[in-house]
This record gives sequence, structure tokens and C-alpha cells, in this order.
Amino acid sequence: MSKKRALITGITGQDGSYLAEFLLEKGYDVIGMVRRTSTVTFDRIQHIQDDLELVQGDLLDQSSLMEVLSQCKVSEVYNLAAQSFVPTSWKQPVLTGEFTALGVTRMLEAIRTVNPEIRFYQASSSEMFGKVQQVPQTEKTPFWPRSPYGVAKVYGHWITVNYRESYNLFACSGILFNHESPRRGFEFVTRKISHGVAKIKLGQAKNCAWAISTRSVTGALRVTTCGAMWLMLQQDEAR
Repeated sequence: MSKKRALITGITGQDGSYLAEFLLEKGYDVIGMVRRTSTVTFDRIQHIQDDLELVQGDLLDQSSLMEVLSQCKVSEVYNLAAQSFVPTSWKQPVLTGEFTALGVTRMLEAIRTVNPEIRFYQASSSEMFGKVQQVPQTEKTPFWPRSPYGVAKVYGHWITVNYRESYNLFACSGILFNHESPRRGFEFVTRKISHGVAKIKLGQAKNCAWAISTRSVTGALRVTTCGAMWLMLQQDEAR
């Protein structure tokens, strides 16, 4: 039996790197889509880079997505790429929309055109709830996004539903709430705090307002979050 092949967009990010590890352990061939940049940012996947196939593609470029899918012959796509920092979405709302909203459409359209049998996972966000209408939120809680990022994620969520219902694609969304790990980007406040605590420990700083631990959640992120993404694409029917 041939190995399953999966494409991960955003593989160099926190979730993408953990998902790559998870799928490799499941026996997958893992392909990571990366953008052509002048700066190499492979730190999070450096330890598994020899086990991955990295290909160039861009959510802003429809033709590159179609070429990646045509060449790589994958059965699953996990779309984790986005402009995901909320404050930046206020400074760059159009770019955020291009990546985080229309980028989903481009990938779905590429799947529909190249191979509609490919199963698709979209990383939705709790930022879609924004001004929350009920606590705790459920899948039936109305969306009320409060940032360009949240609005873009709502678009990505609903276009996934639309392609599933209109073209019968196996396309589903998982709504992710905040989750932390040592691989969290330094632009996020929780990472700034944990970094500050580490500096105090090393004698490089004297105080920090808050303290958290990220070490204990690493295993949970891989097993729970990445496991849920994978399980959603293993079901008989997309929802």
C-alpha cells in the first residue's frame, strides 16, 4: 500500500511544524508549501527538514497552487497559512484579506480544478466570534468578528462551507482557540511573557509582570490539536 501524501501550508509556523511531526509519525509523506523569500525561516522544522518535501507556492498566486497540487499528487491539504497576527491586520487589512480570506478560495478552486477528491482542512479561528454572543461558544454561536483578521477568517470559514455544499468537496473547518507552545511566535504576548521569565532565570532581566509555562502544553498541542485536524479528514463525510 502506498503512503498517504499530505500538503501543509504554513508548515514553518507553530501549528504547521507540529502537524508535520504528527503526520510523519503516522507514516505520511509530508509536503510543505513555502513562499519564496530572501530570508530562510525554517527554524521550527529544521529537525525534520530531511524528512519533508518542501515546494514553492503562494496563496496569492493561483497558478502556483495548481502546479503544486498537480505535481505532488496529495490526498489531503491542511491550510494553516495566513496573516495571523491580529494587530498587523489593522495595519495591513488588504493583505490580510488576500492571504487569510481569498487565499482559501484560491486553494479550494485549485483542488476543485486539479483533483476534487483531495480532502481539505481549513484552520478557522476563535477570532471569528469576536464580540461573543454566548459563553462558552459553540458551532452555532453567531460570528461577530472585531478585526480585519477575524473578518477574513469568517470569509475563509464560509467559503469552505460553500465549496463543500456547491461542489461536494470534502472540505471542513476546525475552529482553533488560542494554544501555546515553545514554538509560538515572539510577537504574541504569551511568548513575550515566557521569554521574559526565561531572561529572569538566566539573570538577563530583573522582573516580569506575568509568568507562564509553555513546556507542559507541547504534547497536548501535538496530540489534541493536530490529532483533531487529522481526524476530521479521516471521517466518512465532511461537516
